Amino acid sequence: MNYWEYIHVEELLALQGGFDDDESKVGNDEALFIVVHQVYELWFKLILRELTTARDIFRQNPVPDIQLAAATRSFKRVITIFEQATQHFQVMETLTTRDYLGFRDRLIPASGFQSAQMREIEIILGLDDGLRIPLGREGSYKEALRGADGKPSPATHRVEARIAGGASLKSVVSDWLSRTPIDGAATQEAADAFIERIIAAHRGEITRRLALAQQQALSPDDVDRLAARYEKEISAAADFLRGDDEPAADPGFHGKPPSAPPPPRTPEERAYLRRVRAAIVFLESYRELPRLTWPREVVDSLVEMEQRMLIWRQRHARMVERVIGRRTGTGGSAGVDYLDQTALRYRVFSDVWAVRSLLLRKETLPPLSHEEAYGFRIED
Repeated sequence: MNYWEYIHVEELLALQGGFDDDESKVGNDEALFIVVHQVYELWFKLILRELTTARDIFRQNPVPDIQLAAATRSFKRVITIFEQATQHFQVMETLTTRDYLGFRDRLIPASGFQSAQMREIEIILGLDDGLRIPLGREGSYKEALRGADGKPSPATHRVEARIAGGASLKSVVSDWLSRTPIDGAATQEAADAFIERIIAAHRGEITRRLALAQQQALSPDDVDRLAARYEKEISAAADFLRGDDEPAADPGFHGKPPSAPPPPRTPEERAYLRRVRAAIVFLESYRELPRLTWPREVVDSLVEMEQRMLIWRQRHARMVERVIGRRTGTGGSAGVDYLDQTALRYRVFSDVWAVRSLLLRKETLPPLSHEEAYGFRIED
């Protein structure tokens, strides 16, 4: 087989014909626009393959320790792809506003929002539908994927198939975390006891910081404000770790009314959250222990992966603002405002991010009673 046959070069090079499927009618500016977006869709395809592989690893119960490296490798590849995809916006920015306006109106009502693979990435990651921002006229993001006649499209079928494909990465990783042995035991009691020790250590650390601040010649009012701020930090950390923080209601956006406050969590939901959150803190805090090294790499890779995706969204918004300003999007969205809000609100692994606010210095960590449980296993 020849190179051009293996990667179907001729077929690939015949896909830039635009509206009339005739490349002779496509100018250089429009050809650039088409090619960059086609490249994005190919990157999205690779991302979906890696996320599916990692998701399926964590669907196992138990998850074999030896497979955590493979899952982390998938996350690292996704991270690298998003880094490369972010750089592609520099190519798009070679389009001036006038260049793009020359063919932009013909795109209406098409929109990047209609990228089914981007929606699939959000679905397999586990983006909460309650966080989604309406594009414009449609009541659901699925409506925007329908054809002009209102009938289901290939994009609709692709997204529906992804939804039917099983649990999200967030769900299966949370289940895996909830089974983590905390200080030698995978029980609710062990997780709850560890949480109380961490809260006590956190309070001690905050008390030390306040004492240091009081030595900086602050005014009494400044000390009182700082003390109140630190007390709020301690209270928020304790509520978070105990599962007493209630999920916030959707505030609404661009005409979407705010949702009613969600119902309080059940005792079972709070207990599950405590195990998951205790596991994240435990893995981050005692990462040097041999058997915690790869689990901690998984957790850290999740943060980096989502960070790279958020940076990609933010870079997308700045590219659009540079090229077309704050015009209404071709698909009827709020344009740059919509893109900025997706970067702000579309968080999946929020608990992993939140834990960063309450991790402690190594010297202040509570000692473990069963540290030996996390050493290397040596068999005769």
